[in-house]
Amino acid sequence: MKAAKQIQKAVFPVAGLGTRFLPATKAQPKEMLPIVDKPLIQYAVEEAYAAGIRHMIFVTGRNKRAIEDHFDTAYELESELEASDKHELLALVRSVQPSDMDCSYVRQARSLGLGHAVLCAQPLVGDDPFAVLLADDLMTGPPGGLPVLTQMVNVFQRVQTSLLAVQEVPREDVRRYGIVAGEPAGNRVIRVRAMVEKPRPEAAPSRMGVAGRYILTPAVFDCIRKQARGQGGEIQLTDGIAALIESEGVHAYEYEGRRYDCGSKDGFLEATVALALDHPEVSSRFRDYLRKLDLG
Repeated sequence: MKAAKQIQKAVFPVAGLGTRFLPATKAQPKEMLPIVDKPLIQYAVEEAYAAGIRHMIFVTGRNKRAIEDHFDTAYELESELEASDKHELLALVRSVQPSDMDCSYVRQARSLGLGHAVLCAQPLVGDDPFAVLLADDLMTGPPGGLPVLTQMVNVFQRVQTSLLAVQEVPREDVRRYGIVAGEPAGNRVIRVRAMVEKPRPEAAPSRMGVAGRYILTPAVFDCIRKQARGQGGEIQLTDGIAALIESEGVHAYEYEGRRYDCGSKDGFLEATVALALDHPEVSSRFRDYLRKLDLG
């Protein structure tokens, strides 16, 4: 019996322009926008690290240098903090990239869709299964429970196929998601039989929408490479995954936890409030402030 393959690499597609957050994203990556005191990309990297992944692969674009700098050593800052005996802050800065974590960067020279971004990472991923995390989707596990990607890694050890994070969405919102349909294959697990990108509510095969976490087998690269381009000449990841349904099989996992769509202003604000209320430094004062607000 073959040993179960381990997930050792995570891909972060971060080449998008962030137009929904202009002018804030005119000169900085949207992934560097902070939720309380950490940028969005750091939440995603920490989630991957908690799942046992140590090689982080960033698919970047122009004007994304701040992401690389964030996960690099800041010698001047560290020296200043050390000289000032600010040891807590020094430890915090150094924790951004733990000593056992490796970061690699590859450029997506043209904006040709999420599938193309994932394909750009192939030379660094190689022939092993890997995770894909969309930093726009800030995901939190249930109180006292496991982070979302850790839950998925545990499921992958059993199913050994590409695995999609899914959540049940309102019928009127299915047009915003890739929607999967299939039959139960274990606790919170679905064997996917069909996948439709942003269907009309009346045509949706289910209400199970794909969220921004994936574990993919390397066979997806050939599927992406061979597929026809979609609207606007983009290469969609959904189409590549759909091709795997017949050849290898694909599962979906209804994760436990909460997703914040930080690609939208509403979701970004919701995440800021929710995480501020759970932050050990500011939660008490912030909660008091909210109680005093006149929302009438």
